[in-house]
Amino acid sequence: MPSSLPLSAALLSLLTAAPKTPAPAPAAVTGPSPQVAERLIGAALTEGHAYARLAELTDGIGPRLSGTEGEKAAVQWAKRSFEADGVKVWLEPVKVPRWVRGEESGRVLGSERFREHPLALMALGGSVGTPAEGLTAEVIEVRSLEEVAALGEKVKGKVVLFNHSMAVAADYGKAAGLRTRGASVAAKAGAVGMLVRSLATATLRSPHTGAMRYDEDGPRIPAAAVSVEDAELLHRLLAGGPVKVELKLGCQTLPDVDSFNVVAEVPGREKPKEVVLLGAHLDSWDVGTGAHDDGAGVVMVMEAARLLGKLKPAPRRTVRVVLFANEENGLKGGRAYAEAHAGELANHVAALEMDSGGFKPLGVALRAGPGGAELVAPWLKPLEALGAGSILQGDAGGADISPLLPARVPFVGVRVDSSRYFDVHHSEADTLDKVDPKDLAQATAAVAWVGYVLAEVPGVLPRPEAPPAEAPKSPAATPKPSAP
Repeated sequence: MPSSLPLSAALLSLLTAAPKTPAPAPAAVTGPSPQVAERLIGAALTEGHAYARLAELTDGIGPRLSGTEGEKAAVQWAKRSFEADGVKVWLEPVKVPRWVRGEESGRVLGSERFREHPLALMALGGSVGTPAEGLTAEVIEVRSLEEVAALGEKVKGKVVLFNHSMAVAADYGKAAGLRTRGASVAAKAGAVGMLVRSLATATLRSPHTGAMRYDEDGPRIPAAAVSVEDAELLHRLLAGGPVKVELKLGCQTLPDVDSFNVVAEVPGREKPKEVVLLGAHLDSWDVGTGAHDDGAGVVMVMEAARLLGKLKPAPRRTVRVVLFANEENGLKGGRAYAEAHAGELANHVAALEMDSGGFKPLGVALRAGPGGAELVAPWLKPLEALGAGSILQGDAGGADISPLLPARVPFVGVRVDSSRYFDVHHSEADTLDKVDPKDLAQATAAVAWVGYVLAEVPGVLPRPEAPPAEAPKSPAATPKPSAP
């Protein structure tokens, strides 16, 4: 791991060329201070703190599914890290679900046409288990939720395979509903089990897990994701006639347990009650070590707090960092924060969530009222050397900050090149070696700078219109941001 990253000559040129703060009162400031830009962006690029901290979280602690010992260790690690940085930190209680994967296996049973094949699979988060002896049934393949209903009686007693053609990150939103709702739709039609092709853009026969949910008033059947290769195998075999599979899933849901959101802040010098929220989720799935999802986001916002905490004077407004609990399988941390801070959400002037991986930054997205882009754009010049100095089309958002939608909190996003995010997303392959230190440093620099801009710019972002509907009820309903 490199201990430092070179600060480009182009960036230094832009920093020194940026307009200096004029002599009049702060309200007249129309651009950033090049000295502050150099201290924030330059430090993020050269000091290597983000990658070193990501190594501590991923290699040192590992998987962090809600309610596990790994999650508890991560909470204490984050608290100690903020304290070591001299940043004020506290813990806010959250009740989180406790789902246990257990042992799992699957196989295609041999027939006159083919020999037995093992299946590479993972239970979906929240699934019930199979009977101890396993579940054996014929497979029926579908491509949509609607197709299940159209098949009628043909689904009864079968394991429904939801196949799809996800190939690029932008396809994730189209396929996510199959994983999330497929089991309930299949169960209501009489199916006894559900499989879904992994939502992935690359695979070496590695299944990708993820959240699913059951309808409260419907039957519950075991549900798992199979690797892309095995979904293709089943598709080929089914073309020649009936196919039976055996599934054994040892998963179960235990009573909810206590956890915490980790909250830290750098108090503002002039308007401390006005809050700029920088968020990421501390939990991960129980497979891999959550390096891109969402260890990268965690260390980005932590590093932003460390660097902003060293500024003298501090930014005009308070910058609050929240490491949310339970984004992956319940969104309890995001909801708990919104409830605990309901009385001050009117003073939340912006919220930014990083949960698209530790990739190269591309620019800034906004969800704000008219005039928001004009307020922020002049302050983004120092990010031009990183290729991230422009306002991009499309809304900003995030699962953990979605409960802030009814309060009309403006959302800001540092968009990254997440085109390869779903190569490893929710799989055993989401490990530190997949994160490029240079890309992570650049994204961290962008987050630190945007956090500073939101806290220092004289005006605040206009609040957006009220949302047309209530916030999503689960993280699965709010897919991770796809590639721009």
